[in-house]
Amino acid sequence: MNAPFVSLCPEITRANALTLMDWLDDEDVTRFLSDSRHVSRLIEQVIGRVQLPILTHLFNQGGRFFMAYDQHDVPVGFVRLVKMGLDCEMVLVIGDRDNWGRKLGASAICEGMKLAFFEMRAERLIAKIHPENVRSLNAFLRSGFLPESETPTMKSLVMSSARYLRLLRERPVVHLGEIYVTEIDKARLRNLIDLEQDSDIFELEHEIERAIVVDPRKVAEDVVTMNSRALLQVNDEEVEVALVYPAEADDRAGKLSVCSGIGTAILGYKEGDAFSWRIPNRTCHIRIGKVLYQPEAEGDFDR
Repeated sequence: MNAPFVSLCPEITRANALTLMDWLDDEDVTRFLSDSRHVSRLIEQVIGRVQLPILTHLFNQGGRFFMAYDQHDVPVGFVRLVKMGLDCEMVLVIGDRDNWGRKLGASAICEGMKLAFFEMRAERLIAKIHPENVRSLNAFLRSGFLPESETPTMKSLVMSSARYLRLLRERPVVHLGEIYVTEIDKARLRNLIDLEQDSDIFELEHEIERAIVVDPRKVAEDVVTMNSRALLQVNDEEVEVALVYPAEADDRAGKLSVCSGIGTAILGYKEGDAFSWRIPNRTCHIRIGKVLYQPEAEGDFDR
């Protein structure tokens, strides 16, 4: 797909911290960040004091911090989410000016909303933006945020969880294509989500919420449903996989749990679809080559 892609990664490395310092030294980047000088000094102190390769815990005090990566795994900005009761506030920065105008901000907002509403369980997500920061204002408004209040120095925009879910079902995610899930699979996956304790299960919840729900007797034969077998192109490697529930998963046999990174990724896509998906340490570029077997096509609705 040619749409802009951004993934948010919670791990912050020493190299990330140095990149952040470079961004925060650019006055055009920090023009509308009220605490940029304080943050820059704090990062400098951390780097000088702590000789660790991973600094994640130091960046998550008082909120959650995520590096934003593009489809080539190059850092392009950051997102900070601060939970305050049932509300959550988002701060978004695209750090390299060469990336401005590429709509990476809109993709980062989509990923931030996913985290705020599905993982952090916020009721409302708030963005406080300087009135002259037109680029950022437009990105949040196009993402569905609504004006809430305004002062001479700050506009407050808000997205409620109810509005977010409605918009998620009504229009496609910026960097992802349409996916389809059968009524039966959606019900079973909802039950799985209620029981599963894995911290990454929110990714699956997001996917089934945005999916177009279809009658199992009417789903196209080339769509990846539960217990389908498909031929995938993952980066430069061709692999045959079966999409299964966690209890049946066996990586050595090519049986991918729907709760796994690539398992969640392929659910609902059809032959020929190509997209990017972030797994813990890298971005995968996936193409659905061929659906080799689909239970619904065989009339097996009780599997």
